[in-house]
Amino acid sequence: MIVIPDLLTPHEVAKFRRHLADVPFSDGKETAMGMAASVKNNGQADANDKRVQQLANALLSKLGAHPQVVSAALPQRIFPPCFNRYSQSQTYGYHVDAAIMRIPNTPDVLRSDMSMTVFLSEKEEYEGGELVIQTGFGEQCIKCDAGSAILYPSSSLHKVTPVTKGKRIAAITWMQSMVGDQQIRETLYQLDQAIQSLLSSDTASREQLDQLHHVYHNLIRKFTNV
Repeated sequence: MIVIPDLLTPHEVAKFRRHLADVPFSDGKETAMGMAASVKNNGQADANDKRVQQLANALLSKLGAHPQVVSAALPQRIFPPCFNRYSQSQTYGYHVDAAIMRIPNTPDVLRSDMSMTVFLSEKEEYEGGELVIQTGFGEQCIKCDAGSAILYPSSSLHKVTPVTKGKRIAAITWMQSMVGDQQIRETLYQLDQAIQSLLSSDTASREQLDQLHHVYHNLIRKFTNV
């Protein structure tokens, strides 16, 4: 799991919130697949609404250009973001995201390797509504500041706990990585982050950085499928 703080600026968050206040929302069960429909209780913005599509495209542009998202997910395809809303007593029980998703209005499909939640409500605006992800180290409970995001394996069982006060607004999306193997993808991310840290601290020589880049990019060549 990777938390990405300040994916969106406060100004961008305010813009998303302002536009989402004017778009139609429907029962989230309508878009759930398989067993997930029985545990899903939230509202979802109408993906066919032009205003929602414009917001989705704006967020797609941010994701595709964000260095930490690219480093962590190595995305080959990104599903058009969806926007959901949890009001009081609404929740989404434990479920696993569909492995294969059809990209709306296209013949293309996407393998969900990584899932992402982008928080659009401030933590203080609602009670409950934590994203809970099952991991090998137990349940991880996440509630981020508005504009921040959490990126995690789509293979994980996860849920959103009941909102007991206020409203929780977020965007969700899924990514197909160029590196399908989760362990290899994590290793490449750790290596890239180490290189970036050395670059910013100016503690490594150009020759040392060139050697690390050489290793990183040759690993990318070996393990990516494009």
